[in-house]
Amino acid sequence: MKTEKNILVAFVLNLSFALLEFFGGIFTGSVAIISDAVHDMGDAASIGIAYALEKKSKQQPDENYTYGYGRFSVLGGLITTLILLCGSVAVCCNAVSRIINPAEINYDGMIIFALIGAVVNFAAAYFTREGDSINQKAVNLHMLEDVSGWVVVLIGAVIMRFTDWAVIDPIMSIGVAVFILINAGKNLKEVLYIFLEKTPDGVSVSGIKALICEIEGVVEVHHIHLRSIDGHGIYATMHIVAQGDFHEIKHKVRHGLSEFGIVHSVIESESPDECCDSKVCVIKKKECLDSHLHHHHSH
Repeated sequence: MKTEKNILVAFVLNLSFALLEFFGGIFTGSVAIISDAVHDMGDAASIGIAYALEKKSKQQPDENYTYGYGRFSVLGGLITTLILLCGSVAVCCNAVSRIINPAEINYDGMIIFALIGAVVNFAAAYFTREGDSINQKAVNLHMLEDVSGWVVVLIGAVIMRFTDWAVIDPIMSIGVAVFILINAGKNLKEVLYIFLEKTPDGVSVSGIKALICEIEGVVEVHHIHLRSIDGHGIYATMHIVAQGDFHEIKHKVRHGLSEFGIVHSVIESESPDECCDSKVCVIKKKECLDSHLHHHHSH
């Protein structure tokens, strides 16, 4: 709930400021401020999408989404990150054209709007700083981009006010865009790892295997699959070859898995003489086939 509320606050602040900028741009006759208002409208739209998807992600599992709706939050993070990446590239292109063809800038109007922009976006960044969803991280990065952008505009406007070096503005905006590109790239990598079902960070398959094999009665463990739905809880499935009270063994295995942050596990039990058709271990499979052939010939 807190994550949702924080994203909603960021959305309201961003939308309000974008509307204020439109009027400010018309009032001062500044095309730069109007174009930034369009940028902030895009921000507000992406935050609105992020909010809707974060809300959706809290729904309980049902017949359509048996694993739950956690991926919707990750999808929100993906959309926001992609908008950030595209926006940063656009800023760089615009800045390069500004260096080649410097434009007339209203420094005083720029200073006033930069102050308001920095305060509003700082408040939005402050509200989205906590929370552990990838979606919220992406929104927070979005807000930090806007804060740093406005701070740069403010510093640049003050320097240009006294020096008239218009080239400072596009150079600093490229610096901010590059900073955002690097961070958004990291965020995108994290999101893609979840969608590609990479083994979550901080969890070792060999470590899990070693821990389970130490449990009394466990002969072998294979087919260990680890995934995360939303970047937090880890899901695990595995086949355990065991002898003895499997109910007790399973309880010990689950307890061991919880130490790795695994919130949900599906454990299939197999007896030592049972052949696992889908077993990864080729040698074991070969042994199974050999024993079947031997059994078949003897009859």
